[in-house]
Amino acid sequence: MHKDKTSKLSIDNLEGTVAVKKGKWLRRLFVFIGPAYLVSIGYMDPGNWATDIEGGARFGYALLWVILMSNLMALLLQTLSARLGIVTGLDLAQGCRREYSKFVVFFLWILAEIAIAATDLAEVIGTIIGLNLLFGIPLLWGAGITAFDTFLLLAIQRLGVRKMEAFIVALIGTIGACFLVEIFFAQPSWKGIAAGFIPHLDSSSLYIAIGIIGATVMPHNLYLHSSLVQSRKITNTYTGKTEACKFNLIDSAIALNVAFFVNAAILVVAAAVFFNRGIVVTEIQQAYQLLEPILGSKIAPIAFALALLIAGQSSTLTGTLSGQIVMEGFLNIKMRPWLRRMLTRSLALIPAIIVIIIAGSEGTYKMLILSQVVLSLQLPFAIIPLLHFTSDKNKMGKFVNRLWVKILGWFITVLIVVLNLKLVLDELSGWIHGAPFWLWIIILPLLLFLLGVLVFITIRSFRGKSTIWTSKEVSTVQDIASKIKPVSFKNIGVALEHSQGDAEIISAAISLAKQNHARLTLIHVVETPGTFVFGKDSDSLHSREDESYLESLTREIEERDLAVEFMLCFGKPADEIVKAVNESDIDFLVFGSHGHRGIEDVVFGQTASTVRHEVDIPVLIVQISSPRIERPQRNKP
Repeated sequence: MHKDKTSKLSIDNLEGTVAVKKGKWLRRLFVFIGPAYLVSIGYMDPGNWATDIEGGARFGYALLWVILMSNLMALLLQTLSARLGIVTGLDLAQGCRREYSKFVVFFLWILAEIAIAATDLAEVIGTIIGLNLLFGIPLLWGAGITAFDTFLLLAIQRLGVRKMEAFIVALIGTIGACFLVEIFFAQPSWKGIAAGFIPHLDSSSLYIAIGIIGATVMPHNLYLHSSLVQSRKITNTYTGKTEACKFNLIDSAIALNVAFFVNAAILVVAAAVFFNRGIVVTEIQQAYQLLEPILGSKIAPIAFALALLIAGQSSTLTGTLSGQIVMEGFLNIKMRPWLRRMLTRSLALIPAIIVIIIAGSEGTYKMLILSQVVLSLQLPFAIIPLLHFTSDKNKMGKFVNRLWVKILGWFITVLIVVLNLKLVLDELSGWIHGAPFWLWIIILPLLLFLLGVLVFITIRSFRGKSTIWTSKEVSTVQDIASKIKPVSFKNIGVALEHSQGDAEIISAAISLAKQNHARLTLIHVVETPGTFVFGKDSDSLHSREDESYLESLTREIEERDLAVEFMLCFGKPADEIVKAVNESDIDFLVFGSHGHRGIEDVVFGQTASTVRHEVDIPVLIVQISSPRIERPQRNKP
């Protein structure tokens, strides 16, 4: 793979820091477990809570299938993101910088930064609400506290990628445990849950379904995942990358299933507690306040608030990492982590504080919805380049997307783009309804410009010039390596001379037979003068001795618990061996050679050279050190 300064990992001190050691399958898998868990946090952040709670409270279990479908979409996209990072050594942002013009790159960077700020906004609001619900801290004070958690998260990052991943896994486990408690107290209808996985949708639930999909697939996660997977020190070979892709798929499947459980649990709890009682809940604080009087337990609301607080805090860390990756990847500008974190947190805190002062708790919920709309707006600008790069053979080599993956990927892309555009347009139409004309003048050209760039990068995916990221030599090696597969043999032919050298030939054949659980077929050619005239009908002392010799060897080999049979042939050795191979099911041939040259070829013949050119099966030639001829009157193969 061609390397340049672009291929360096965007997060300092993380590239290749986790060694991949040889060992058992589970041990190697454990090394790769981690990156997807950091990514999965984005799929259960406070922005998802709003849509899941409202979906469960208004429509019961009916939208569970939407969460499942969203999760499957996310699994495919995150798998492609991880594959991009593993195969090319570039994260998605670096790939965009290498592929597109400076103007397009700068525009994509601006959109990515806005999306990360929106993500952090949702995380800040979630943390503020969690602190308020759990400890009664006023919203404004909670906003101040969230400004200081930056330093805690930076300290965790300095401990190294594995400890950071372990910390996130522990937080995810806590969130999962909290919702197990919630489900226990809510006592949902398991029959209703099962029915919720049957796809059905009507006009009334379409809007919430779009919101769930829009809140599930996070654009910053695609940048993040393609970078984090490079923290594993894999070998720069086809085999090493294939194993890394396989293990990261398992990592993604497990982690995103955990995220699916959390999102589904939020909807199930809302359905069991609120929908069945006809209570419409549209705010997180409202859900918290109703849990205790309805369920009659103080533990349920505490578990709910604790899970929300942890979701907000853990999502903050991934937002920080995404910010570093995006800035370094798109612009090749390095910024100190603490400074980068303070910048991102300021962009989220300032609007959050303003909304809290003006609109209070009701405003925070609207800000959550706004953050999801912003994410929806940016999502296509991350998905389309991802599909473009992973579907290009000049970039991915043998790891390029298969046809069915391309079709499924573009189908998901079109579905997400259409649904997200509808969500954005619906929200915008509600916000600017009755707004002054000058606001339309600003927003409409901006939307048209965004649509134009989206059309450009889409067309570029199919008709633009394909930039080569992988050298010709690497592509050739990948092509060869992808065709290397274990070969199994069922019947090994063994051409014997009736001499001491047969021991070496049989020893080699037995070793192969044991490895492949194959049977042996012993072959010997009688080449007395009579055989050239009468063939099989010739009867001589030599032929009877050869047959007895093969029968005895067969019994000896059978004593070693090997399946064996023999063939006695008559005529010219090379021709008869080739004929025996072609007329039987022999798929591997072993015979001996004394390594003679020149005049000896004329005297003793060139059996080995002739046979290996005439048969279309693998041939093993064993160098024989024992005397070739024991019976002077006979010419052996």
